[in-house]
Amino acid sequence: MRAAQRCVMIIGDMKRADAPFVTDWYVVSLRWFILVGLTLSVATSNKLLSLNTLLLIGITGWNLFLSWMAAQNRRFQNHRGVSTGFDLAFAVAFFLLEGNFLGPAAWVVMIPLMSSSFYYNFRGGILSALFMALVQAAGGAWTGEWTTTSIGIVLTLLLGGVFGFTSQQLYKHWQEERKKQIAARERQQKIEKDRLRAIYNLSSALTSTLSYRRVLDSALDLSVNALHVEETDPETPSPPEEDRIVSAVLLFHGEELVIGSARRFTQADMRATFPAKTGLLAKVIEEGDPITVGGVTNDPELGRLVGLSVCKSVYCFPLRSGFNVYGVMIFGHPEPNYFTRDRADVLGIIGRQAVIAIQNARLYQDLADEKERITEVQEEARKKLARDLHDGPTQSVAAMAMRVNLARRMIDRDPAAAKEELEKIEDLARRTTKEIRHMLFTLRPLVLESQGLKAALQAMADKMKETYGQEVIIQVDDKLTEQLEMGKSGVIFYIAEEAVNNARKHAQAAHIWVRLNPLRQQPDIAQLEIADDGVGFDVNATLKSYDKRGSLGMVNLRERTELVNGLLNIDSAPGRGTRIQVFIPLTEEAADLLHHARERQKEQAA
Repeated sequence: MRAAQRCVMIIGDMKRADAPFVTDWYVVSLRWFILVGLTLSVATSNKLLSLNTLLLIGITGWNLFLSWMAAQNRRFQNHRGVSTGFDLAFAVAFFLLEGNFLGPAAWVVMIPLMSSSFYYNFRGGILSALFMALVQAAGGAWTGEWTTTSIGIVLTLLLGGVFGFTSQQLYKHWQEERKKQIAARERQQKIEKDRLRAIYNLSSALTSTLSYRRVLDSALDLSVNALHVEETDPETPSPPEEDRIVSAVLLFHGEELVIGSARRFTQADMRATFPAKTGLLAKVIEEGDPITVGGVTNDPELGRLVGLSVCKSVYCFPLRSGFNVYGVMIFGHPEPNYFTRDRADVLGIIGRQAVIAIQNARLYQDLADEKERITEVQEEARKKLARDLHDGPTQSVAAMAMRVNLARRMIDRDPAAAKEELEKIEDLARRTTKEIRHMLFTLRPLVLESQGLKAALQAMADKMKETYGQEVIIQVDDKLTEQLEMGKSGVIFYIAEEAVNNARKHAQAAHIWVRLNPLRQQPDIAQLEIADDGVGFDVNATLKSYDKRGSLGMVNLRERTELVNGLLNIDSAPGRGTRIQVFIPLTEEAADLLHHARERQKEQAA
């Protein structure tokens, strides 16, 4: 803030100092012109070897010195008085040596008249002319040459009036120009100040809300305000209806751009969608840089928008952050070349602020969606647990109660049969206990926290064998597990557990393999593979009808893969088993690589 105030003070000092130095340059330049005429006049009068020549040399040296001072923007303490007094003294001395103000002296009298007129305007010119006229009158009275003296006095007064009037008009012209320059500077400063205020208001508005709609509306409104400040006179502001800027924000919804918010678009325009495969939109999104064009009437996608049809200047800014492209901002105006570099810079700043706000809004929305999804997952987990308890331990406990009741009745009548029944009850209780322990292990595998991922997977395989008789083979790279943090290890465990459980229920497989190793071609990517030798299934057919199924196994796999920024691939066919591959990034570079792979996978699926 202090630096800004200091700059304003320096600019103010420069404004106050401009006019005196300009006047000095005028006086010095005109004095050189007069000195040239005086030199020629002295030369033609054959008086080069006289005292007047010495005076001429002196005034020439004086003017050289004043020229140097003007070039250095320097002045005496009383510069106007010193310069005018020296010129008057030189003219009087030249007159006394010449004897009259005709001939060479006629040039001399112009020097004080000129300098006093420029420094003191009309009054200075007249007073200087009167002083020189008095000097001439005194000289005429001394010499008695009244005819020559009268002519000289008339010429002196006439020149004084001409110089005074001319300088007065020039002074008025300078004042008007200075007022215009000061007004232009103040107006430019106000424009910059209003732009900064608009950008500040934009930042405040965008950071104060996490609503998509409010973010987009604020970005468009404040963009127009930031552009409109330079077209608005503070004293006579333009009415809002004169604002002819057309604007819109287009956001990606799936694979197409839809209009999130717009100004001066028709209802039909608001319903339009854009694949962004050709034309201006495709170029901006592909290159990632803003583009200004003369119009979009011939554009294959934007050309059908009525709101932009009258615009002869269109500016398009990509809403992009890193590899993520959220959409574009479009501004149009009927005037050609409306979007100058300054206006484009302002819109660029606002666009980048809008990207940050859109990111925040999207993150907030993602968090809200994730919270809802977690709630749904927890609800589904509770339902699954209830189903498993109902189908397994609950039925077993009910069966045990019935058998205990039967054994109690058989004790007195047939002790041997009662003993056999109690043995069956004991075996059922053990199997029920194993099922309950397997459920508890699935809910929270404590061995994962205490011994690591490999031990947890092996414990899961052992419990599958012990509880359901399912053969699960674990193959894990020990060095790879050391690179995984606990959160990522937990997600990998649950992905493996979900896939193995699905294979146990549906694949009718004799063997299930769980492998975790670094990818050969890309060591900074871990590959989790769950394969079986079961009956297999048609992946495409299953995915198409998956929303009608009650199971969420594949949905859980996909969602948990996204938690680790991974890539999921399912390969299966009837009669040749199933192979599920999950590629997990271990570095940021690998995450970027898998991000592009996911995008290509989505495009192929679409």
